[in-house]
Amino acid sequence: MALLASRNAGLRKKLRGDECSRSGRAVQDGGRSATMRAGFISGLLFLAAALAFGCGVQQQSVAPAVAEASAHPLPFKGHLAEGDASGVPPAVAMSLSSTSAVTFSYREELTHDDYHIPLIVTALDPVTYAGAPLGDLGVTAFASLSITDGDRVIGDYTAKVHISRSYTLYKEPTHREVEEAARAAVREKIDRKLYRDEARLAQAVAAASGQPAASAASGQPAVPAASGQTAGAAADK
Repeated sequence: MALLASRNAGLRKKLRGDECSRSGRAVQDGGRSATMRAGFISGLLFLAAALAFGCGVQQQSVAPAVAEASAHPLPFKGHLAEGDASGVPPAVAMSLSSTSAVTFSYREELTHDDYHIPLIVTALDPVTYAGAPLGDLGVTAFASLSITDGDRVIGDYTAKVHISRSYTLYKEPTHREVEEAARAAVREKIDRKLYRDEARLAQAVAAASGQPAASAASGQPAVPAASGQTAGAAADK
């Protein structure tokens, strides 16, 4: 009997040991699963943040510029002494005349200043693959316009603009596109200066030609008043 009791006690101890071992393994497996789930959720949150950052950067880089006013001719004509007629500000292009004594002289200069993030940095950055910028293509445009009548300078204008476009792993603007944007922007800036000054310019051209401002703008000679007309008759009319 004593031998049977000893065997039963040993069997119970073994069963309890097996149960404790299984319970320990279950706790360990549960901890591993929880860790894996937490790591997976963290990865999803990081990817979502990276995608949101990339989309935000792309949306900011494509905001269109709005012109302040539509182009229109100046109140006088002039001929182009320097520059290409297809590459001048719109206000000048619409005011050209080969027979005018007024002279336009226009110049444009472009410089490039690109910026590229080192490849060793972008290749290891996860946001690169979500569309984050890898660098910028930059162009600075400088323009000058002189308006003269003989040896007299009627107007002298300069403008400078800088245009920059970001590029990503999936989309990259060309240098030509950035150059054209810079040229358009600097010509629009010259136009705005001309329009703010067009009244004074019209008077200066009229004074140089000896005609009223309205006649100078139209290119037609002024019509003198009738010699027999009195001030009173003009007032009655």
